Amino acid sequence: MKGRSDRSAVSLAEVHQSVPIPKNVGLLKKMMAFVGPAYLVSVGYMDPGNWATDLEGGARFGYQLIWVLLMSNLMAVLLQALSARLGIVTGRDLAQACRDNYPRPVGYILWFLCEIAIAACDLAEVLGTAIGLNLLFGLPLIYGVVITGFDTMLLLVIQQYGIRKMEALILLFVSTIGICFLIEVFLAEPVWGEVATGFIPHLTSESLYVAIGILGATVMPHNLYLHSALVQTRVVGTTDESKRMACKYNLADTAIALNAAFFVNAAILVVSAAVFYKNGIVVTEIQQAHELLHPLLGTALAGTLFGIALVAAGQSSTLTGTLAGQIVMEGFLRMKVRPFLRRLITRLIAIVPAVLVISIQGDEGSYDLLILSQVILSLQLPFAVIPLIRFTGDGSLMGDFASRWWVKILAWSAAAVIIGLNANLLVQQISEWIDGAGAYAIWLWITAVPIAIGCALLLIYISLPKSLMFWRKPAPVLPEKIELTPQTFAKIGVAIDYGALTAKVVSHAQTLAKTYGASVYLFHVVEGVGGQLFGKEAYDDEARRDQNQLETLAEQIRTSGIEAFASLGYGRVPQQLIKLSREHGIDLLVMGGHRHRGLKDLVYGASISRVRHALAIPVLVIQ
Repeated sequence: MKGRSDRSAVSLAEVHQSVPIPKNVGLLKKMMAFVGPAYLVSVGYMDPGNWATDLEGGARFGYQLIWVLLMSNLMAVLLQALSARLGIVTGRDLAQACRDNYPRPVGYILWFLCEIAIAACDLAEVLGTAIGLNLLFGLPLIYGVVITGFDTMLLLVIQQYGIRKMEALILLFVSTIGICFLIEVFLAEPVWGEVATGFIPHLTSESLYVAIGILGATVMPHNLYLHSALVQTRVVGTTDESKRMACKYNLADTAIALNAAFFVNAAILVVSAAVFYKNGIVVTEIQQAHELLHPLLGTALAGTLFGIALVAAGQSSTLTGTLAGQIVMEGFLRMKVRPFLRRLITRLIAIVPAVLVISIQGDEGSYDLLILSQVILSLQLPFAVIPLIRFTGDGSLMGDFASRWWVKILAWSAAAVIIGLNANLLVQQISEWIDGAGAYAIWLWITAVPIAIGCALLLIYISLPKSLMFWRKPAPVLPEKIELTPQTFAKIGVAIDYGALTAKVVSHAQTLAKTYGASVYLFHVVEGVGGQLFGKEAYDDEARRDQNQLETLAEQIRTSGIEAFASLGYGRVPQQLIKLSREHGIDLLVMGGHRHRGLKDLVYGASISRVRHALAIPVLVIQ
């Protein structure tokens, strides 16, 4: 699978290869150019869903489960390194690779499962931010959930400044979380000898369930899609040497960033063990932990730092979750949706159930929702891990960069552990739901159980090597020679808005008209109230002025020996440009592109996109 150069086929086209890699510089400067993608990924390993399991693990079992965090972190480093390698070597993210290598129905199912996982993850982020606002300012949870819907605008503002600015913001959030818990650990005064013994593997029948929960909350499926796209924001190059260098630096970036995430998770567990386990208090809710930190540690600073870190975790996770959603939708479906709309849909999917549950069950229902979000993530995780291991171990895709035999053994072993433990968690959770449903258990037997069985069969299918796949996607057949035909244009349309780009747009059209011997048709749309309501019947002062200006411009073009015509439209710009182009049989339409126009483009959309999709002719955009 070779990388593709056209921007319509790349991940995150707006920032693809936007970060140059300096040459002839020292090791540190070159490393800094690669730093960033793994930190965006790392926030998914310290989101509010992790907090719940870490707090419960420390409060119930002390320091015994630190080794589970370490094991989960080592698995995460391995899988994220493979994800980065896939993006660097093939120029395809994991979603695109799935679309390229699996039959279309299978790709659609994988996309649907991933969308559910992203919505579930977003649910945890919404609740985490809302709980943090509640802890800091006493804001009711339901109000906090509603407020989190507005952080969509924050992402849109940040995206306009490029990927490096977003990486810097995420690094600020990660640093805030780390500093808060560094102080928390100092205040908690843990017994470091007992902390050290926690790295020795030890499980009991009671701690197994919590250990599974920790693992399920640690390795996030959408992070594997995200990382394979983010590494493509660097200008790596196409040679094996440059790709090998990029893989090496991204491995270092991944190890450093995920170890920072391990520190945060370990710090949460250590604080919980030192404060709650020591005093015989079992904590099962984030709010409960916050309320007890102050009296047990003797300072209000502990609770404040806890709340600040929680808000930072929720906000940083929600930013990267949006990017993952964009990557998944574009990769699986080749469907580009504006970030504003994409974010709004995902957030509404998270907000609606949160508002309903909190309204019915009160604040106590938030913890059940957090647990549910982790179960959903557990269900989807294998469907990202298995394709990743398969693709990175396939020599026909990766060439000399295919995983070595020992990497394959480690990766498949990690996958077996993840699948086994998460399947265990899922079976236990469904069993609990059935036991608690009473007379309504039949609905779970005809919904949840068949879905789980279907997912298991799908998992087996995507695990098969290509040679054993009974339903394979046919390889694309490319023609040996592409037929190139000369293009001619007889009628060139020009969209005029009398803005700053008018002269530039008309100049391009005039040059093309001379080249092809074409006629020029000048179009202008009257957008006033009269034009909107009455169309051509409203030939008011504005319309007459616009008509005169258009005729003057047409006469200027005629003096250069080009046939030119002027036509007015009335109403909405996109619809009228489409109508005028079709009425006059235009072969090529020239328009001016004004880049970002703020909230107006976000709400109403740009004219160019609507016109371009409606017309079956070339559209030349001048900027």
